[in-house]
Amino acid sequence: MEQSDHDDGPRRPSSGRLRLPGGPPPGPARPAFWRSPLRGPWLTSVFGLVLLVGITVLFVTGLLSYAAYNPDLAPGNDQTPDKGWLGFYLFSWPTSPYWLYRLTQGIHVTLGVVLIPVLLAKLWSVIPKLFSWPPLRSPSHALERLSLLLLVGGALFEFVTGVLNIQLHYIFPGSFYTLHFYGAWVFIGAFLVHIAFRIPVMAKALRSRRLRSELRTPAARTESEPADDTGLVTPNPAPATMSRRGALGLVGAGSLGLLLVTAGQSIGGALRGTALLAPRGQEPGQGPNGFQINKTAASVGIRARDIGPDWRLVVRGDGREKSFTRAQVLALPQHAAALPIACVEGWSTDDQQWSGVRLTDLAALVGLRHSPPGVFVESVQRTGSFRSTHLRDNQVRDVRSLLALRVNGADLSPDHGYPARIIVPANPGVHNTKWVTRLTFGDTP
Repeated sequence: MEQSDHDDGPRRPSSGRLRLPGGPPPGPARPAFWRSPLRGPWLTSVFGLVLLVGITVLFVTGLLSYAAYNPDLAPGNDQTPDKGWLGFYLFSWPTSPYWLYRLTQGIHVTLGVVLIPVLLAKLWSVIPKLFSWPPLRSPSHALERLSLLLLVGGALFEFVTGVLNIQLHYIFPGSFYTLHFYGAWVFIGAFLVHIAFRIPVMAKALRSRRLRSELRTPAARTESEPADDTGLVTPNPAPATMSRRGALGLVGAGSLGLLLVTAGQSIGGALRGTALLAPRGQEPGQGPNGFQINKTAASVGIRARDIGPDWRLVVRGDGREKSFTRAQVLALPQHAAALPIACVEGWSTDDQQWSGVRLTDLAALVGLRHSPPGVFVESVQRTGSFRSTHLRDNQVRDVRSLLALRVNGADLSPDHGYPARIIVPANPGVHNTKWVTRLTFGDTP
């Protein structure tokens, strides 16, 4: 989509010295350096409109993802302990519909991937502005440039860290949750400032041309937009090698391709096999335990004796404590629930058939039969994040919330949490704690 001109710089006099007038230096700081006739406020505004809608949905679903962790319940649930007023909107995460987290996080991750070509196209369309000369013309211009830096830098940071997390490449200089959370707020602040100033310009630009007409215009008849004060229209256009229809089609095809090779990890069913770019998109095996996991027992140091015959489930609450072998837990009334596992990376399983003891029944064993409180869940896992979690009272009281012992008619495998694990409707996967050894009802540190 880009042509460059190597002859638009300042001329050398016969002495061989480079004469630099008061204008910009040679290269990208000169408007004539950028010669694509496609650039202009209309095309930039089309990409901007798509990003305006898409990023708004991304931000809302990102906030919902954070709320799903119940970070205001206890310090152990919060990976961003210094959030302060940024957590103003937090609420008790519901358990119905049971597929809620699977939906919101699936949209968040899939849409984020799909918007990558649009973001890159938008940056391509405005790249002359990044080299505008002089770099700083006034204090107000300096503030505008700073907001632009935060906008572009924030967008790239959020998309790059998000993609790395989806691909399970944890190479961040710290916690992904903390970096992505604060990065999102920095980016959205710059985004709102940018939108506030650019909405009138975008609306005017979109009205200046009809989308249907542009989609009917071939490259041979593609011309530059009229010169204006946005600095996006080149004063020295080269012949078009692609139409605006072609540019929009190319970006749309890129987004569609990413959708096809990503969305199946969240949608499931027959589309799961198409999720070629998702590490957890494909089914990992056959049999009752043949569905996705993030952490194996070996990867977090679970030893055979930790989950062997000496394993005990300790239930505490209301000043009481009881201990159970696995056989004794199996002898308690068993119930079933069909629930998926949904993780922050965007992947999820289809509904699995879990069976075990209701959390309400376990609370009743220590005297908390009526209106049981929340519970602190601890695992035999010794290291790594999310080896314990706090669940709210509404999560405990849902009859589908189980201490699961079996799945799809078979005992849990060690990688799926044997001897026992938590399964709660609409709960993020990492809070469905595996290898559970202790439940403390009413624990609110």
